[in-house]
Amino acid sequence: MLITSVDDFTLIDDNTPHKIYAQFDDLREICPVAHTSENGGFWLLTRYEDVKRAASDTNTFISSVKAVIPSDPRGIRRPPLNTDPPAHTPYRTALDRTLKPARLKRLASILEQHAEREFDALLYTSLDSSDHLGHVPGTSNIDISAQFGASFAAWVEVSWLNLEDETAPVLASTAAKWVNAWRRQDLSETSKQSGRLYELARDLLADRKAAPQDPELDPASSLLREVGPDGQPLDDELLVGALRQSLVVGMVAPPILLGDICAHLSNDRALQSRLRADPSLIPAAVEEFVRLYVPYRGFCRTPTHAVDLHGRTIPAGQPITMTYAAANRDPEVFEDPNSFILNRENINSHLGFGKGRHRCAGMPLARM
Repeated sequence: MLITSVDDFTLIDDNTPHKIYAQFDDLREICPVAHTSENGGFWLLTRYEDVKRAASDTNTFISSVKAVIPSDPRGIRRPPLNTDPPAHTPYRTALDRTLKPARLKRLASILEQHAEREFDALLYTSLDSSDHLGHVPGTSNIDISAQFGASFAAWVEVSWLNLEDETAPVLASTAAKWVNAWRRQDLSETSKQSGRLYELARDLLADRKAAPQDPELDPASSLLREVGPDGQPLDDELLVGALRQSLVVGMVAPPILLGDICAHLSNDRALQSRLRADPSLIPAAVEEFVRLYVPYRGFCRTPTHAVDLHGRTIPAGQPITMTYAAANRDPEVFEDPNSFILNRENINSHLGFGKGRHRCAGMPLARM
């Protein structure tokens, strides 16, 4: 691989996982601080310690300039993802308040019922369309990621945000259309679907302003309780942005990870049998699945000053991608990193939920 100060790599035009990870392996070994001119130009970190440092040091590596690459084609910034302390703090405090153990305990049985109902509906639909020998035609196969993953994730959002039940299918459909448009960088369609998500967020905020709920149990009411660094109530449009951000992030990762888990288990029958026989192993398995198949390849930060790393200088103001998918497979940290190993001694070190102040707010809910 040619190392230059202009372009060290071109992102492979292939979504085959092992090819993507192979490129990360090459960069980690040969060029751990790499640059590309694609997507406006950015730097890529692939080593665990470098990614961890960038994610943890929010004074040097800020989120308010750009949080993802490619970024929203409309250039919109929403809290808390696209903010830095102290502006970031009240939004994060409000969301964390609604994800304490007591709240999660209340949600557990509700979400279990939603999961069973949504999965049974897909299973019975598939069985009803099977032939008399029990063979399921190709058109009736279940897509565990796009169907169950999306629908269940919508019910998780509806339950956490205390939305009306009829919102769940609308949210599932709209979020999927938004994600696909964003991936294509289709400005018109992204704006159209984002507008629908904003409508949900605005309606939710208006309802809670008229009839507040317990801030310990309701994210919108919790956000309304907070004040900014200036001691003033948070701006309504920023509150709407925070709720809209909450709607989206909870809809993107779960379908991806659920699909990865099921694909892995379908190929590893021994592990599948072991988890069925001893469900107490599932939490540990989930952590290893998150490490191995982190649903977000990475997030972006922008250095406030020039950063010297591995003999290279990243100028201030140039975006850096913290590649969690590469860091979680760094052989210097995780032995046999491309293999599933139940109960890894250092599994709690994985960066599947991020690190630092921008660690995934929904982490406790996602784990549950």
